[in-house]
Formats: sequence, C-alpha cells, structure tokens
Amino acid sequence: MGEIFKYEQPGPYIVESTEYNDSYKTPVLTAGQTFILGYTNETKGVKQASPENPVVIFDDFTTSSHYVDFPFKVKSSAMKILSLTSENYDIYCVNNILENIGYVPGNHERHWISIFSKFDVMVPSKLEEQNKIGNFFRKLDNLITLHQQESLFNKQAFSQFKQKPKILMYLHQQIDTRGKKMLNNISADSLFTEYYSMWVSIYKEGAIRKVTLAKYKMTNNWLKKLIPSVKLKELNRIVYQKLLNDYATEHERQTTMDFHHQLKGAILDAVDEGLIERDPTRKVIIKGRQPRIKKIKFLNQFELHTLLKDLKLDTKINWDWFILLVAKTGMRFSEALALTPKDFDFSHQTVSISKTWNYKEEEGGFLPTKNKSSVRKIQLDWQIVVQFSTLLKNLDQDKPIFVKDGLQVFNSTVNDILARHCKKLNIPVISIHGLRHTHASLLLFAGVTVASVARRLGHSSINTTQKTYLHIIHELENQDVDLVMRSLSSLS
Repeated sequence: MGEIFKYEQPGPYIVESTEYNDSYKTPVLTAGQTFILGYTNETKGVKQASPENPVVIFDDFTTSSHYVDFPFKVKSSAMKILSLTSENYDIYCVNNILENIGYVPGNHERHWISIFSKFDVMVPSKLEEQNKIGNFFRKLDNLITLHQQESLFNKQAFSQFKQKPKILMYLHQQIDTRGKKMLNNISADSLFTEYYSMWVSIYKEGAIRKVTLAKYKMTNNWLKKLIPSVKLKELNRIVYQKLLNDYATEHERQTTMDFHHQLKGAILDAVDEGLIERDPTRKVIIKGRQPRIKKIKFLNQFELHTLLKDLKLDTKINWDWFILLVAKTGMRFSEALALTPKDFDFSHQTVSISKTWNYKEEEGGFLPTKNKSSVRKIQLDWQIVVQFSTLLKNLDQDKPIFVKDGLQVFNSTVNDILARHCKKLNIPVISIHGLRHTHASLLLFAGVTVASVARRLGHSSINTTQKTYLHIIHELENQDVDLVMRSLSSLS
C-alpha cells in the first residue's frame, strides 16, 4: 500500500476549538465510525480536498478509513491523510481495497508506517478497470447512504452492504481470471519470451515496486537476447540449464541466482497450465563468474576528523549537517533524508529509523525501510544531541528535515558537496555511502563487535556485515594473531 498511497501528518489541520455548530461551514472529521464530529468556523489550516484532489483519512490506531473529497479539519493527530502517489490509480478503488484488508488491530499502536504501508495488494494494472471498480463502489456507497437517510434499509441494499468484502474478493478473482484469459491466448507453441512478458504484465505490474519491476523487464530483455526463438514446449531441463550457463558467462553467481528466481515463478505457472510438460528448473546448477573483490572506500580516523572540521555548520539546516549526521550514525542516504524532528529523542540520546525517503522519484514521499532489521534506534553522541536539539527547535515535527517542499533531492548533489570537501582537504574522495562504510570501519577498528555494528547499520544479517567488511575483519584477525604471539612470547 505504501507504493499506492503517500501520507501526510494531520498536525497542520487540527481544530483549535471543539465548540462546534451546525451553522458553521467546515466539517471536523475523525477516521472512526462517527466521521463528522461537527462543524467549525475556523478558516486557517483547512485541508483543501476536492473531487479533483480527494484524500483518504486513515485512523492510525483502529485502521478504519474514509474517502474525503471536500475541505475539512481534523480532531486529533491519531490519523494519516493519504493521497495517491501517481495518477495510475483510482483512489476510490484502492481505498475499498484498503478498507477490506483482513487485519485486526491488537496492541494500541500506530499502524500505517509499520504495518499497512507494507501490505501487498492486488490492483488491476489498467486504470480503466480501476475506474470501473471505483465507480461500482461509489454507486454502492451512495445507495447505502440514500437508504440510511430514508430509513429504508431494505434487504437487498443491506445484503449488498454486507457482501462488500465478498465483492472485493470476487473482483480479485476477476483480475486473476482476466490474467488466465490473456494467458489462454498463449499455447505450448508460443515463444517463451512472449509468455514471460505477458506473465510479468499480469502478475507483477502494480504489485511490486518500480525498481523491482524494472529488474523483471531486464530479465525479459536477456531472454530475447539468449533464447529468442525457444517455444514453451521446447523449454526442458537441458535448454533451461544452457540458458543459465550462457547468462552466467557475463554475471556473478548471485546475479545468476536472482535471474533464475525471477524466471522460476513464471515457469512453474506454465507447468501448472500444461504449457510446459515437466518442471525444467528442477535440480538446476547455478554458475557464475567469481565475484570481484570490491575494496570499499572509506576514510581513516584522521581523515574523517579533518573532513568534519571543514564542515560549515551554520545555524540553519544545510547539507554539511547531513554529512555530519551520516558520518556519526552510519545511516543510509534514504534513511537520513526521511528524518523528521519527531524521530529524535534527545533525552535518551537516540534517533529512530522507521522509514526512508523516495528520492528516486520527483514526487518524493515516505517509503518503508529496506528490511525489518533497518527499523532501529541509533545511539547519538552528546555533541550531536546538543547541536541538533538547538537546530531543530522551531521546525515542523512531521516534515523531513533535509527535504524542502516540492524539491527533489538527488544523491549526486550531496556527493558533489562531499567530494569538494575531500578534494580541498587532499583526502580520498568518497561518496555519502562511503561515509557509512567509514563509520562501520572505525567502529570495527575500535573493537566494537560485528553483531553490534550490524545492528547499528540495520543489516538484515550479520553475514552481510561480515561480507562487506571482510578485509577489515581479516586485518583485525592479523592484529589478534600478533597480540597472541606477543603474549605467548612474554611467558618464556
């Protein structure tokens, strides 16, 4: 859902006075069952929703939601105001999908960022189909409202209202049926590349992130290059193994494994449909080039100290503050961009990482973290606490610190600023990601355990940390050997 909806905090739209009057103009909304709490005459901080720019209000605790297409204010901060990330979605359609996610809240906690934004849902890839579904539910909701107003809640309307989740289930089945109908145009004599292209269109578009979808399309480009004329019925174990072998000549083993995984789902579906006689992926051998030894770029302690002394840390937020924060926390570029003043807990000297910023797309917006382990709290040193507690004093608590409204941030911009500092100081030129490596390297050299470094960096596995910093770990092991030898020598 996080790829469909971007969210806005309701803070600017909270009503100041609860002395409501029906003669006033602006409704005050809650995302719960009551919906309209009353009307206010306040004119400042009104959310300007309209039929052209509708939104969805989502109760962060109960997870109920409402479609809104008129100006409004809100009662509390316990909600998110959702709007579409792109024009490729029908808001009424996807809101009904949101309303019927089978999740029952347990603990009293906020749900959008940590849970609902990460739900995978099935949405028709064509906007035209979404519009039809959205219009269907709009008419159904209007019918329900009409019957409520007239107290004529007849059996047929009530039946339709109760069946809403089942209708959605039916529509999901219809999407799947449409996919099967499209695949019915494919036979065992069809080219595998044609089948795979259609399979990606039906089952992946709209269901996965754009970055991931681009990888599937790249896989199809390789199919067109390596097996352009292979038919479905010809795809046996030998043909498939040769395909992987040919791909492996130009790629590392892990990349070949990813290529295989992206093909396997489509192939197993083709086997189920009877288009391929036997599973050609069974007992497959994954090969690939030897991974290149990637020596990561990082600064030593003296070089980092030199860099930090050169930063222009003004009284207002600038990119030098960003460089300082990444150097001292080791957070990812997208994680640092997503930070809001609310994420800082100065009394406990921590900063919470719970989201990332979508800097790769012009509209921006918050996204989930890279993995579950990336949701973490990073301990801050006292200097950062003092500096940032002053710096963030009068900033909006819910807005990103380093992202200006309406402006896209490019990592090349920040990398260029960092590079200029490095060149000026005659130290190795590194990227912002290199600062993350610098942070981890200095911790390891200082004797911090690999497990602790992995947690601080938000790695999903300690193996990731060990692989990334293997050369440093080897160097530390050599130092340990020297220490052991000196200790043994002193015994004689």
